[in-house]
Amino acid sequence: MKRSKHRGHKEDRNGDEPAVLETENLDRQGMFMGGGLDLDTISVASVTAVTTNVSNKRSKPDIKMEPSSGRPVDYQVSVTVIEARQLIGLNMDPMVCVEIGEDKKYTSMKESTNCPYYNEYFVFDFHVPPDVMFDKILKLSVIHSKNLLRSGTLVGTFKLDVGTIYTQPEHQFYHKWALLSDPDDITAGCKGYVKCDVAVVAKGDTIKTPHKANESDEDDIEGNLLIPEGVPAERQWARYYLKIYRAEGLPRMNTSIMANVKKAFIGENKDLVDPYVQVQFAGQKGKTSVQKSCYEPIWNEQIVFTEMFPPLCKRMKIQLRDSDKVNDVAIGTHFLDLRKISNDGDKGFLPTLGPAWVNMYGSTRTYSLMDEYQELNEGLGEGVSFRARLLISLGVEILDPSSPEVASSTEAQVEGVPNISETATGKVEEFFLFGSFLEATMIDRKIGDKPINFEVTIGYYGNEMDGIVQTKTKGKRGGGDGDEEETELIHNSSEEEMDDDGDLTSVATTPPMKPVITDRNYFHLPYFERKPCIYIKSWWQDQRRRLYNANIIDNIAYKLEDGLNDVQEIIKTEKSYPERRLRGVLEELSHGCSQFLALANKDQNQSGKTKLDRERLKLCMSEVEAIGQQAKAMRSQVKKSTVRDKIKLAQNFLSKLRFLADEPQHSIPDVFIWMISNGKRIAYARVPSKDILYSSIDEERGKECGKVKTIFLRIPGKKGFGPAGWTVQSKIEIYLWLGLNRQRKDYLSGLPNGFEENKLSKGPGMPCSPPISLTYMMKQIFQLRVHMYQARSLFAADSTGLSDPFARVFFSTQSQVTEVLAETLCPTWDQLLVFENVELFGEANELRDDPPIIVIEIYDQDTGKADFMGRTFAKPVVKMADEHYGPPRFPPQLEYYQIYRGNCTAGEMLAAFELLQIGPNGKADLPPIDGPTDMDRGPLLPVPLGIRPVLSKYRIEVLFWGLRDLKRVNLAQVDRPRVDIECAGKGVQSALIPNYKKNPNFSTLVKWFEVDLPENELLHPPLNIRVVDCRAFGRYTLVGSNAVTSLRKFIYRATDKQANNWSSNTTEEIIVVSMESDPAFKKMDTVVKLDSCSDAVVKVEDDDKDGKGKKKKRKKGDETEEEELDESMLDWWSKYFASIETLTEALKAQEAALSDSEDKDDADITDGGDIKPDDSPVKGTKRGKGKKKKMTFDPFEKKKPKLDELKVYPKELESEFDNFEDWLHSFNLFRGKAGDDDDQNAADEDRIVGKFKGSMCMYKVSDDLPRDMNFDSNMGMFQNIPHNDPINVLVRIYVIRATDLHPADINGKADPYIAIKLGKTEIKDKENYISKQLNPLFGKSFDVEATFPMDSTLTVSIYDWDLVGTDDLIGETKLDLENRFYSKHRATCGLACNYAIHGYNVWRDPLKPTQILAKLCKDGKLDGPHYGPGGRVKVENRVFMAQTEIEDENGLKKQTDEHLALTVLKHWEDIPRVGCKLAPEHVETRPLLHPDKPGIEQGRIEMWVDMFPKDMTAPGPALDISPRKPKKFELRVIIWNTDEVVLEDDDIFTGEKSSDIFVRGWLKGQQEDKQDTDVHYHSITGEGNFNWRFVYPFDYLMAEEKIVISKKESMFAWDETEYKIPARLNLQVWDADHFSADDFLGAIELDLNRFPRGAKTPKQCTIEMVTNEAEMPCVSIFKQKRIKGWWPFVARNEDDEFELTGKVEAELHLLTGEEAEKSPVGEGRNEPEPLEKPNRPDTSLLWFLTPFKAIKQLVCTQYKWLTIKIVTALLLLAMLALFLYSMPGYMIKKMLGA
Repeated sequence: MKRSKHRGHKEDRNGDEPAVLETENLDRQGMFMGGGLDLDTISVASVTAVTTNVSNKRSKPDIKMEPSSGRPVDYQVSVTVIEARQLIGLNMDPMVCVEIGEDKKYTSMKESTNCPYYNEYFVFDFHVPPDVMFDKILKLSVIHSKNLLRSGTLVGTFKLDVGTIYTQPEHQFYHKWALLSDPDDITAGCKGYVKCDVAVVAKGDTIKTPHKANESDEDDIEGNLLIPEGVPAERQWARYYLKIYRAEGLPRMNTSIMANVKKAFIGENKDLVDPYVQVQFAGQKGKTSVQKSCYEPIWNEQIVFTEMFPPLCKRMKIQLRDSDKVNDVAIGTHFLDLRKISNDGDKGFLPTLGPAWVNMYGSTRTYSLMDEYQELNEGLGEGVSFRARLLISLGVEILDPSSPEVASSTEAQVEGVPNISETATGKVEEFFLFGSFLEATMIDRKIGDKPINFEVTIGYYGNEMDGIVQTKTKGKRGGGDGDEEETELIHNSSEEEMDDDGDLTSVATTPPMKPVITDRNYFHLPYFERKPCIYIKSWWQDQRRRLYNANIIDNIAYKLEDGLNDVQEIIKTEKSYPERRLRGVLEELSHGCSQFLALANKDQNQSGKTKLDRERLKLCMSEVEAIGQQAKAMRSQVKKSTVRDKIKLAQNFLSKLRFLADEPQHSIPDVFIWMISNGKRIAYARVPSKDILYSSIDEERGKECGKVKTIFLRIPGKKGFGPAGWTVQSKIEIYLWLGLNRQRKDYLSGLPNGFEENKLSKGPGMPCSPPISLTYMMKQIFQLRVHMYQARSLFAADSTGLSDPFARVFFSTQSQVTEVLAETLCPTWDQLLVFENVELFGEANELRDDPPIIVIEIYDQDTGKADFMGRTFAKPVVKMADEHYGPPRFPPQLEYYQIYRGNCTAGEMLAAFELLQIGPNGKADLPPIDGPTDMDRGPLLPVPLGIRPVLSKYRIEVLFWGLRDLKRVNLAQVDRPRVDIECAGKGVQSALIPNYKKNPNFSTLVKWFEVDLPENELLHPPLNIRVVDCRAFGRYTLVGSNAVTSLRKFIYRATDKQANNWSSNTTEEIIVVSMESDPAFKKMDTVVKLDSCSDAVVKVEDDDKDGKGKKKKRKKGDETEEEELDESMLDWWSKYFASIETLTEALKAQEAALSDSEDKDDADITDGGDIKPDDSPVKGTKRGKGKKKKMTFDPFEKKKPKLDELKVYPKELESEFDNFEDWLHSFNLFRGKAGDDDDQNAADEDRIVGKFKGSMCMYKVSDDLPRDMNFDSNMGMFQNIPHNDPINVLVRIYVIRATDLHPADINGKADPYIAIKLGKTEIKDKENYISKQLNPLFGKSFDVEATFPMDSTLTVSIYDWDLVGTDDLIGETKLDLENRFYSKHRATCGLACNYAIHGYNVWRDPLKPTQILAKLCKDGKLDGPHYGPGGRVKVENRVFMAQTEIEDENGLKKQTDEHLALTVLKHWEDIPRVGCKLAPEHVETRPLLHPDKPGIEQGRIEMWVDMFPKDMTAPGPALDISPRKPKKFELRVIIWNTDEVVLEDDDIFTGEKSSDIFVRGWLKGQQEDKQDTDVHYHSITGEGNFNWRFVYPFDYLMAEEKIVISKKESMFAWDETEYKIPARLNLQVWDADHFSADDFLGAIELDLNRFPRGAKTPKQCTIEMVTNEAEMPCVSIFKQKRIKGWWPFVARNEDDEFELTGKVEAELHLLTGEEAEKSPVGEGRNEPEPLEKPNRPDTSLLWFLTPFKAIKQLVCTQYKWLTIKIVTALLLLAMLALFLYSMPGYMIKKMLGA
């Protein structure tokens, strides 16, 4: 049997080394608690031996107590709409609407363009549970011509769910194009694209903003669509058919008050539930019909959704609802995850499901008018009871849009479907569930002492309290209380049963029993030897194969997870050979995979197999086989060095297996266990039915089937959140078995042996029934010894920020407590608790292998009630009476156990547990308890000698530097603080700070104390730092405290002397560190020589300080014409933009390197020889120490001019340099109760009351410590540190820009300005706020004088300026300047990459490189620097080489050693003993945070800080980094002619087609500067002559390639807002109409930086120039200056295809502002420099020349019918007139009878 092999292996492991600590993976605990948590939350401790399951009688307990789903979390969704392209429609005014759930936000409207540019940023804030958040739909729609009066027309929409965004890397899509489609017409195809950034941030996530890539990459729309990896770019439309057949097992829902009235009058209470099903998918809803008054509704309907495939909305929400006149309520909810029922691989399948039953869970089935758990039925949180099951199936059909019968709308439709056969979902079988309660302890005393019983239900069977809803299907009857018909049914059923048992009733509840007191918090039920049992018969479709396959995969996953935890534990506790264990794990994995392949394919002919079953089987087979093979292959590659990487890969296997094990088609519902007190439901537990499902094959059996499981019952619903849910309601030991009735014979075999069955007495001759209770005959007596040594990092439960912890240990029905230790988070109890006469039932050898678990709870002693602080479990080591007490198992080792509080870790406990059997001779045989003799603690027993750790003497030296940022305590300021350090009972006090306000530093720097600590470093106790304030009359107040949990980083190891891998070098040997052969980069003539290995000479032409000039290659023989790299044009921004580009390329390369991890090593990104591989931000680079690094240049690469660059850090500077804690550490001081939030770090922020700055150093006293000659004994190990007297410093803060600020105003914008606070100095730069900008460019520097240590924290905030009211804080960032200032990394002023004495890269530091180097050598007691001839310098035993010449402003060369010194400084980390990386000249990017929204970034700020001590030379003036002013340009566009313009009008007179053509153009926007030519009337050929000039002055930013416009946003705007828009010239051709609106004919948009070169003749001008722009030769007007040619006009026809509607001959001429002033021109044809009038044929009087022809045309053809109508009308009128005229006379005549 495999088990036994496994068991042996575990015991060997315990044999030769102490039991290995194991980390319980959170996923497992998450299993029952509604989903796992992140792996990051695992702490250093472990859940140890509980998880080491030796025999197979017991299964592992779950540690977590709190459901993790359903609790609301903060989310922020940010959407930037950048621009739209290729919108379909003529001359539209588009705006974009962004909507998430109910929230809608709109961009502004752009007029008359199909490619609007917005760049608007929107933020949506939510506070909802994750499930709700991830199901919300984000919808982008483009609407055109919306205004106050009309809602506008929808162009197209794009939908995806928030969950899809969250699963993206970095939780975001960046600069991606969303493809719009029309929901009302799915045949239409693409309606355009919207380019946007979408990001979802939960609390605590950080968002990495990829640096802006250059635009041209992103114009490739198809390559950058907004879809997740692996989704094809061309998504098709599909129909999703969800068939809903019927439901059963609905709970009673007598909702309406009318029902109760009716019942009162008529006395009938018929079915009062009117169910219908509502389905939501991708933002659409569909409903079935309502079935009136029916508990078993049959719908046979299908809901059809039309949506793109693959859908970007992952879950379909199916909700069974009860229709009601007042309000409909949900009965239950089920989510279909489409990822689980489809596969996108090559052999994949479309989503498919069923027909299968899905189970719905929710609130309890008792009906009450106000259901407190109603939201459980909505699908929030874990259901606490079965609600109903629903028979559904899902199919997907990809549509062919061309076929005529496709309905075009996407509305959900409902249709009928034929009935489904009974057997379609499988054959109905009788299942048998047996359970036995072996122990019920730890029952919360708040429940009261009324009798308690337990109820077990499976589906709608076994639910006795709420009344059973019987199902009508014959042979499926079950549960209930055995009425007569049921008996008949069973007797008449023809099924042959194995043991034709006549047990008619199911016993689903245990008999009520009065609880007995355990201690002041808990009761237990006195079961003793009599254990109550339950059994339930139920009838379900037999779909066990599904569950079996899931179980096999589950079992493989569990073993893999255990193994990986083992390996990690070995690594963490630094045991040897983790790679061996990992190889074993992989071996086991591949073996398990091959077993799955052997077993999974059985019972293929079972009825009720669905398509999904077959497809999933194929999928699982192939995936598991692949995993098995990879594991086999990996096993051979595992080496000591690669263990960590391989563990990561194995973790991927684990998550894949977990995904495969999740079976989407349910069959048997889960089992619920309820504790009922006095008829009231108190607490529950939910056990997945697959976990207890029986199979005769080991691998297929559920992991808890036939085993004793410890279950903690929980409070249902919302009440279970937070502290209320953490107290155990009850701990039960239960045995469960579920299988077919006919497999029943060994359902008792897993119980602990030695019992008799007690059955219900039936008449004689009746067959036997399952037992209703078990009586144990065998009983063993034990003594339990609990060695509680210490705990650390406990939860702070008191307002002081400390706790008074004691531990309470529970075992079986006994409990004991340790003593209370006051005011500590790291108690050392050192106490042995002895539990006498513990009675355990079962056979002795079973108990040895599998004792029950011990529960340890930690409380905080308060006056009155103790507060719960956390809980952990342990398994004791068991010694039977006949075993020897000795190695390897005894005495047991102390181990760390992880303490949990709810779902969060709350510390760790060091303890050991042994369970000793008391033999026939009584206690005499037990090993003696021999504690240490030197302590007398009265009745308390200390931990005995063999178990307590071996101690040795350590000395701990403490460096006391100072205290910072102390807050008030009890409203009083801290005035005279002192620090107390304590470790293991010994300690030392700092000197008293006499006046904290005046100087918060300590006068005595170093003190030490000696203490006995364990030899094993892992067992070292924490060191406590406490700050007290000494008040008058000798009172002391605790200010705050901190426990340093691990002292390991402070242990002094003597080997450190030869750090930095130079240990092999003897000091005599000289190492030549050869630098890049970087030839003199001469500033004025810009020839850059490359490596000696390349013979290309590169000429640099720099274009308008735009860091992106092109380089031309020359042949070697050519003379390079020297074009000046205009030094005056280069400024700090050139350097900055060049550096940003380098960073972007480096980040891109890093991604490439990650995706291509095999070739990781080639990721040395070298850019123009400037960024050294050493400082490249790529993680995968080779950091070759002292190797010769050669820059290789690919001569065909796009090259940049060689600019000196700085280092742009995409994060804070301190994160790059380990918080600058190289010798001075900051310890946060905490005070106040810890928060009970899910994520405790956020709550901890508010508890920080200040910082202690200092450090420790510990070493064994016996060490012969090497002493230097000039060793200062007062300073101990802290030699060479600066003094801590106050020092005056000039702090210079440069703020470059802020990005992605959180909008602060209603209009979705902000008016940001900078505020700076340092000590008492506050600067608010309010006048210079930047109007309506979320990405403001500040470019400012501020000088502040500060005195360390008083002013050490710099706060840079961004505020939003408001005209009225106070300004709002957008976000702030805090920098600790003191640590920076004193750090060895020399972060006071970054080292530039080259030394220059003038120009844009001038040296900023008052000290020159030679002075800095000399000082560093002196401080480090190094030999050097010795400057030698030939550009060499020697420091210690390293020789560096560099150039020795420098130019001054006048171009004269001078000799200098500065370059040499700078080279050494840039490679300071290569220097032995004292080397470390020195901070380069840099820009850091810091996140802005808002105190009200902890953990969520509110934007970022790019800045840097320089510090100059006042006692040194004063620094020069600050660098000028003010933003570049946009440069004035003028674009002159001459429209010469048009040709082939489409003809719109029919001539009234001649009937010919003609057009009255004019051309309109604009650069910035139609409102601002549109200009029209005059009209060329009556063009018959489409030719127009204009000779018309447009003049567009504009301001342009070269570096950003954007036009800058300032304008008021609206009439009411207070000030002008600056916009940056791309430089795009729009030309349109129109047909002028006198009376109606002009007709739009066509347009072209030219991006001035990249547009197709105009054609020479109209013939060569084709539509290709627009549709196939990428292939065309492109030009930039900024380089060309003047260009003339023909360009096409295009418009879209009815089929949305581009068609050519004309051609224009134009001339573009770009001048700078100055040039334009010198040679002005007139607009149109005006002076100066007028253009001549065009020679137009005079067509306007043409028809006079051929009057007859014209009249004939008019009368006979064009207006034929009109003419006839007019003539007829005239005749009729004439007749009427004559009639009226003659009528009176005629009448008179008649009357007079004349």
